[in-house]
Amino acid sequence: MPLIKSISGIRGTIGGRSGESLSPIDVVKYTAAFAQTLKNNKDKVTVVVGRDARQSGKQIRQLVSNILISLGVDVIDIGLVPTPTVQIAIKGLNSQGGIMISASHNKENWNALKLLDSHGEFLNTEEAIKVFKIADEENFEFSNIENQGEYTKDDSWISRHIEKILALQLVDVDAIKKEKLKVAVDGINSVGGIAVPKLLRALGVDEIYELNCEPTGIFSHNPEPLQKNLDDISALTKGKAADIGFAVDPDVDRLAVVDENGLMFSEEYTLVTAADYVLQHQPGNTVSNLSSSRALKDIAEKSGGKYFPSAVGEANVVEKIKKTNAVIGGEGCGGIIYPELHYGRDALVGIALILSYLAKSGISYSKIRQNYPQYFISKNQIELTSSTDIEQIFDKIIGMYGEYKINTVDGVKIDMEKEWIHLRKSNTEPIIRVYTESTSMVKAEKLAKKVMNDIKNIAKD
Repeated sequence: MPLIKSISGIRGTIGGRSGESLSPIDVVKYTAAFAQTLKNNKDKVTVVVGRDARQSGKQIRQLVSNILISLGVDVIDIGLVPTPTVQIAIKGLNSQGGIMISASHNKENWNALKLLDSHGEFLNTEEAIKVFKIADEENFEFSNIENQGEYTKDDSWISRHIEKILALQLVDVDAIKKEKLKVAVDGINSVGGIAVPKLLRALGVDEIYELNCEPTGIFSHNPEPLQKNLDDISALTKGKAADIGFAVDPDVDRLAVVDENGLMFSEEYTLVTAADYVLQHQPGNTVSNLSSSRALKDIAEKSGGKYFPSAVGEANVVEKIKKTNAVIGGEGCGGIIYPELHYGRDALVGIALILSYLAKSGISYSKIRQNYPQYFISKNQIELTSSTDIEQIFDKIIGMYGEYKINTVDGVKIDMEKEWIHLRKSNTEPIIRVYTESTSMVKAEKLAKKVMNDIKNIAKD
């Protein structure tokens, strides 16, 4: 399949032809194009580079660093780190941008260049399009020998990231220490295996049960932190009588939580739990993308705040958080964005907030979860032909469901009294993604089946 290019970066499989995989040629083109945008009218440019533990990461990091140096850009290599650590380091080092080498939740034969601006945030659409245009035209100029960039290493940033988390007002280290919590963690054999246990020790957790915490880059299971992929951490948490279990994706920007019984409730409730704790102490607005659970809206309004939806994608969520001055936001995939720390999805701060909540509440995580509205999401997709007019399908669906509240910011979102439908088209394939939520999985799947049949009938006409 072709390279996936979006505001989240450049993503592809390793091995294959240029333009159809993340080949060395593509790494060169997009790294150089990104650097060219940063160099515009600047005398000196510094870029922070980090990577997850994928086996292809070391080679790509060397290539990225050498290309940046050859363009006259100074490189600060912060090593094996989570994506949010790169985001924090960019601001801490006053650099002009950063590149995180990670394909996030994709399997180990994938990798990606995540491109970040001087604020440690993902590029907006306009900035990303500019990078893509320069790459397509190969419109970049390399430096002469006198103006090459410099390369330095700085392995201190996971520790600095943790220090910033511990300094947050709502992170209660004393309460966590006092409760003597027992915590299990699945690091998926990537940087979570380094960062999460280090964070837990800093929080005062003495009993840590580690699973897949060697950063070999050989993932022990599908790396997406979904319930179907987390049988081992569930068994470990229950078997060790741990108070809670945490699983992260390879670059530690998504978090899944397992309760003391070894049960993982939907990853949608990771953000809900963290937001519930924050809103108890810091009332305000919340944000999540249109495909995230309505539970966040319910608890935000219950606390006296307002909920605002955004288009899917971290950059879009961040933009809405800033516009609404939200106290917390994120995405239902397990991505928590806590602006008090930084504007990026961060599993580490999520762990610290949830452990603080657990320690101060005096009840189990399963009982905390019982306090939330019960919603269930069904995630499906419909494959169509390349000639299908998806926009026309969306227009007809809007007409069919016109009695309900419709949002067209990102595809079509249909809000009903106790359930919703969200339809989005893929940017790379003739596919419509169909997300539905209701008060039971049976109802969510029934709603999905109905709207999918509607789409298929429209496509036949």
